[in-house]
Order: sequence, then C-alpha cells, then structure tokens
Amino acid sequence: MTDSASVPGKPGGAASPPDTHDATTPPHAACFTAREAAAYLHLNEKKLYELANQRELPAARVGGKWLFPRALLEEWVLEQAHGGALTDRLLVTGSDDPLLTAAIAALGADQGADSWIAYSPTGTLPGLERLARRRADAAVLNWGAVEHSARQHLTLLHRFGPHRQWARVRLALREQGVLLRPGLKADGLGTLAGFDYRWAMRPPGAGTQHFLESALPGTGLTLADCSVSTTVPSERQAAALLVRAEADCAPGSRAAATEFGLGFLSLGWVALDLALPRQVLFRRLFQNLLRACGSTASRALARRLGGYELSPLGEVAGLD
Repeated sequence: MTDSASVPGKPGGAASPPDTHDATTPPHAACFTAREAAAYLHLNEKKLYELANQRELPAARVGGKWLFPRALLEEWVLEQAHGGALTDRLLVTGSDDPLLTAAIAALGADQGADSWIAYSPTGTLPGLERLARRRADAAVLNWGAVEHSARQHLTLLHRFGPHRQWARVRLALREQGVLLRPGLKADGLGTLAGFDYRWAMRPPGAGTQHFLESALPGTGLTLADCSVSTTVPSERQAAALLVRAEADCAPGSRAAATEFGLGFLSLGWVALDLALPRQVLFRRLFQNLLRACGSTASRALARRLGGYELSPLGEVAGLD
C-alpha cells in the first residue's frame, strides 16, 4: 500500500468547507472523495491519508484513488464518541460454543427491546474476516492447543489489517476432541481416521477443524485418510447429524457432546478468546456479556456440560 507521503492530494492545511464537493461527485453520493472526507472530519488531507493508510478509518482504493464510504464514515465518527447510536448493539461471530450461546441468550432476554445482541457462529477465520470488515463487533477464536494459544492467536490476528485497533479477551479454556454418535466406542483417533467411520467435518478456517488436523499427524494419518461424509458450518449442526445417526463422528467440544447426549474422545484443551475493537471493549453491552459468562447460572451450566475452565474469564491482552 502506498504511504501517505506518496498519495496524490493536497498537503496539510485548512480543509475545504463541508458543503464543497468535487465537480464530478453528486452532493448525496454514497462515497466521499478525499477532499470531502477531510472536510467532513475537519482534518487536513495529509492526516486523512495517514489514517486511511493505517486502516484506522473506513476507506478503499479504487483505480488508484481513495474513496470513503459515507455511511461507514458516519458510523466511525459515532464509534469514536463511545456513546453513539451503535452502543446498543452487539453482534458476535466466530467459533461456535454452547456456554457462550447460553450467556448471549440470557443477556438478550434480560435486555429485551433496549438493545440488540446476536451470535452468528461461522468458525474462527470467517468470523475474524467479518470483524475486519466491520460486519461484527467481536469474534470468538480458538486456534491450536492451549499451551500455544497466546502465540498462535497473536500470529493469526496479525493477518488482519485492523488488528492494531483490536484487543483480545480470554473467555475460557475448553476441552476439545471428537464427538461420537450414541453407542459408538472408539479406542483412539487413529481408529476413527483409519477406518470407514463417517466424518461430519467443519470447513477450513474453523478452530475445531484446525485442532483435529493438528492432532492427526500423531496417529501417522492425515485429514485425507478420514472418510468425510459431509461438511457443516457449525458444531451444533454436526452434533445433530450424529444424533440422527447420519454421521459417526465430528470434531467438537466436550460441552457440545454433553449437550446432545453424544460420546466424546478427548484430544486436549484450547483457549477461547474474543477479538474486538478496543472501543467495543468498554461498551456497556460487552461488559454485561462478560458478567453473563461469569454469572452463577453460567458457571453452573459449565459444570453440567463439563470441559470448561473459567478462571481466566475477562483477562485482556493487547495485540502488539
């Protein structure tokens, strides 16, 4: 990406009046030009280019020219105020998790029509992509064994341009492995991978799938040795297939196995983290979500489901 010094445009100085438009830009166009965006934000264009190059405000390069989506820029200004119209919403995406699902449902019921809180599990990488594109407020991730999670999560998040504005919050440690259809007994991962057991796999980019792929080399096998019958977007959909005996096994958590009455083969533990913009960290709704995850009801559910360690809940780490 071109640095701010080499981007054509006016050097620093007073911005144009807010009602001044480029001759080729209609007054109500969907995008601002650089001159219009600088006037709207009361910045000189040099500073505007600097923020755009650092991905600190919403902008796009089209044909070598910077464009600034009007709606996203207005949203960005509200976000900077920490008390704008967006503080009454919280959209969480990323990894699927039973305990977080329950906590969000409880918080949503408690908030009622006063706010909008939703959870759309997509898997770790798709969730982070949505977060990077400002389509979500927080993304859940788990990527590798717990003992390597700090390094691996940091490396993963650094793939995304806006990570400098993000924080990482620990939710829990979670036991990970393989879900087994009712009645199925397996003496190890090698048996499930090496024989004709029907796998319901998660798509590439899902943390549970990545964990399984990381464990398979220890058996002398790879993902290609597994008999894959289908691929499903979420852990709950995989569990439902096993309940209906439409598949034999699937990567997943002990909590999901307990929730659906399935067998479980443990392969280890992962760390569940939330990545989110720093300004979202201080929103009332997000802080309420952390309280809901640590409530008496959530801790009782974690004990019933099994496979959770909640002692690190709420720990905040930077991404530098």
